[in-house]
Parts: sequence; C-alpha cells; structure tokens
Amino acid sequence: MEPDETFDRIFLKRRSVRAYEDRPIPPEIRDRVLAAALRAPTAGNMALYTILEVEDPGLKARLSETCDHQPFIARAPWVLVFLADWARLEGYFRHHRVPEWCEERGEPYLRPRESDLLLAACDALIAAQSAASAAEALGLGTCYIGDILENGELHRELLGLPPRAFPITMLCLGWPTERQRARPQPPRLPRDLVVHRDRYRDYEPGDYDRIYAGEGWPGPRKDEAGDNPGRSLYARKFAADYSLEMRRSVRALLEDWS
Repeated sequence: MEPDETFDRIFLKRRSVRAYEDRPIPPEIRDRVLAAALRAPTAGNMALYTILEVEDPGLKARLSETCDHQPFIARAPWVLVFLADWARLEGYFRHHRVPEWCEERGEPYLRPRESDLLLAACDALIAAQSAASAAEALGLGTCYIGDILENGELHRELLGLPPRAFPITMLCLGWPTERQRARPQPPRLPRDLVVHRDRYRDYEPGDYDRIYAGEGWPGPRKDEAGDNPGRSLYARKFAADYSLEMRRSVRALLEDWS
C-alpha cells in the first residue's frame, strides 16, 4: 500500500503550532472546518456542546493573559472555545414545559448531574478534535489550550456563559510559519506503555524508567529536584501555580453545576 501523505501529515507528523503567519483564514476554510466539527459523533445525536468563535482582538488579548499568560493566543488568526453545553437543552425542556409535565406526573424534574457533564465534555472534545483534524487537512496549524479551565468565574463573565455552559478546551488556528513547519516533532510514549489488551496491566519499575525518557522530553531541572525526573515533573506540572488555579477553578465550576 502506498503511503498516504494526507494521513501521515494530519496524524503521524502532527505537532502543536504556536506561531502563525500574519494572514487571515478565508471564510470558506472556516466554513469547512466548522462543518467537519458539526458532523462529529455526538451522544444520542443531542450535540451537547457549543463552539464560540473568538474574533474580538481585545478578547483574544485578555484570554492570552487569563489562560496562563500565553501571548501567542492573542496573535492567533482564529480562536475557538468548545463548551460542554446543557444550557441549550435545559432551555429546550423549559420551552416544551417539561418541568410542568413532570409535576403533573408527580415526578421530580431532573437536573443534569456529573455524568451528564462528562457526556457533554466528550461531545465537545470530539467536536474539537474533528475541527483540528479538518483544519490540518486544509493546511492550518492548531494548538489546544487547556488553560481555559483556569479562572472559571472570569471566563464565564468574559464569554457571557450561562449556567450549565462549561468551557472544556480552546483551539488556536492559523497558517504555520516556516519555522513551525520545520520544527522537530515532539516524542510520544512507546505504544506498549499506552495500549493495553483486554485488561489494564500493571507497570513494572523498568516501565516507569522508560516514561518520558530519551531525547525530546523535557529533562529535570536541577534547581528544583536534583536529577530526579519524577520530582521535577511533579514540581513543574502537577504542583505548579497554573495547576493549582485550574483545580480551584474546576472545583468552583463543578459546585455551580451541581
């Protein structure tokens, strides 16, 4: 079988792109990307997500600060925020007087719970990845921004989010610069450490020594944790200020949800 250049470029040679050429994305390209997102799989065909196109330069600049101070967000030609959205469905239920119907039947009107949020989050993330793959097929570069989960109260205000609209991820898109196209691809974990068969397998000490090991992974920072890579990763990622804020923010959003 001949190599499929499009498949390889979209999936096997993909890298996150954080620097973009200073040129707009034509409306026809945007339309095709959004059309792909809207055809993504969705639980029960309910489309429990909403896509916010961020075009206001001032808003993009603000998000570049609130999402862990990443200036390239402000320079991205196109920014999409994906919401796990039950606000629309709840409005639909109210429009059709479902609460009154439940009362007539002597039954409680049920509100969305944690499982419903996770289902909507899956919908939103699947749509986001469909948009990313479509964009890369058309020559664009993309970068996911998980930091939209930080500063939940502020992002709710900035984006005008109603209750039950939960920001899950943000996607920056644009034409990659030549330097970005030539940048080495970052490594990934070996397949046998990620893909298990039938049942979850236990990891051996030697397996842990192979995780994040080798060229291309960020090495330990001796001023933080000596030569211990686990302690270094813990300090730089899991216990970092942005991670602490993300935990606080998500907990507050979850409390509002429930």
